Amino acid sequence: MPSVPSVPLNNGVTIPQLGFGTFQIPPDETCETTVAALEAGYRHIDTAQMYGNEKEVGQAVRESGLDRADVFVTSKLDNGAHAPDEALRAFDRSLEELGFDYLDLFLIHWPLPGGPGDYVETWNTLEEIYRSGRAKAIGVSNFQENHLRRLLVSSTVVPAVNQIEVHPYLTQEPLRAFGAEHDIATEAWSPIAQGKVLSDPTITRIAERVGRTPAQVVLRWHLQRGDIVFPKSVTLKRIQDNIAVFDFELSEGDIGEIAALNRDERTGPDPDTFNG
Repeated sequence: MPSVPSVPLNNGVTIPQLGFGTFQIPPDETCETTVAALEAGYRHIDTAQMYGNEKEVGQAVRESGLDRADVFVTSKLDNGAHAPDEALRAFDRSLEELGFDYLDLFLIHWPLPGGPGDYVETWNTLEEIYRSGRAKAIGVSNFQENHLRRLLVSSTVVPAVNQIEVHPYLTQEPLRAFGAEHDIATEAWSPIAQGKVLSDPTITRIAERVGRTPAQVVLRWHLQRGDIVFPKSVTLKRIQDNIAVFDFELSEGDIGEIAALNRDERTGPDPDTFNG
């Protein structure tokens, strides 16, 4: 079984660098596929309130036979629950759905600039949850540098992570560097750009040379750059392949070539304009 390295967050909590994502996995498939991921060696599961599958993630952790403490679970606040009282109730619902006493990591899913509520007030509510001990770490998702700067001057807890879209066509170098400067870890969602990068000639050439799949090469690129990454699949072979990335390395030249593919091309919404 692969041994996945863990990385320390800014409050001392450690997180497995590679996890299993559950975005767009239907609830009726979530438990089975998550159990398969846990059996394959994953110990980090990423879900969200808006995914509608928290209950099944919790069920999978219990059915796996693993101790709760051995599985790192993240969830994220629904966009319709940014008001402080609503955020507290939404967090309680997450714990109830999952069947847990605590979450390892709880995130604001989107900043929603100009939307209902203010993300600084929402963050202050997450700080309250964190101080209660019911979330071992808190962070944000899809925050740009301007959003992070507001949080840093308006709050006391520095986000542990910023979960953002990152892949070879959207390398996010300035935002990743800002996070590193302030000890905010970068988590990469859509790490293979919904499959768009897998046929790129640079990636396929490197994959052929190292004897790996294009997806494995891209995931290895993320890991060697220091990103925390959680690919999603409902196919057992791909679930297994995606974690089999710790017995080879890319050269510095490979990493640079892949990074040079950047087009600032998103597969998801622009956080500066998206309001849910």
